[in-house]
This record gives sequence, structure tokens and C-alpha cells, in this order.
Amino acid sequence: METIFLVQFMGALYGLLAIVFGAFGAHALKKSFTEEQLKSFETGVKYQMYHALLLIVLGFNFGFNTPLESYIANCFIIGTFLFSFSIYGLTLSASKGRKWRFLGPITPLGGLVLVAGWGMLLYSFIGNLI
Repeated sequence: METIFLVQFMGALYGLLAIVFGAFGAHALKKSFTEEQLKSFETGVKYQMYHALLLIVLGFNFGFNTPLESYIANCFIIGTFLFSFSIYGLTLSASKGRKWRFLGPITPLGGLVLVAGWGMLLYSFIGNLI
């Protein structure tokens, strides 16, 4: 039961924050961001929202009776944080003229964790067919 709550909670939190960050980006950051920074920020928001919705769906459809289901959810929670929030940090710091370069490698690492989550999700579907 704990895992279901965590997955649904994180999905709702990520969804809420995606709306807040999206509005913040569209209004407050438009003046201080370059076009490229704004596009990057929007990419972070989109991926965050996609995975927020996915986490909520998984929270209602998985029983979390197997380790695989927990691994999948954890990949989406951690991967979203690493991917989207590193983009937010990179774009915000760059707009202030102090780009946090240490975040650069974190974005693709987050993307790789998301790919692993999607791969395991695909595997769980195929495994159920066999």
C-alpha cells in the first residue's frame, strides 16, 4: 500500500509542479530567457507532465506485488527528477550568467533512467503475454 501511495503522490506532485513551472516559464521567465533557454525549460516541463500522468496511471493499475513494478515506478520518479529538474537548474542559472555546468551530465543520466523505466514497462507487458 505504501508504494501505491508514493507513486500516486509523486505523480500528483510532479503534475502540480509542471503546471506551476509551465506558467512561471510562460510568464515570468519569458523576459529573462533566450528562445533556446525557453525551449529547454518547456522540454523539462513537458517531460515532467508526461511522467506525472504515467505515475498516476501506474499507481492505479499496478499492484506493486513484484519488484519489477517498483523498479519501473522508481525509474520514472528518479528519472523525471534528474531529467527535468537538471534542465530547470541549467536554464535558470544560465539566464543569470552563472551556468551550473555540473548539472549538464545529470540531464542525460535522467533520460537514461527514464528509458530504463520504459524498457522495463515494455518488458512487463511482453512478459505477461508469454
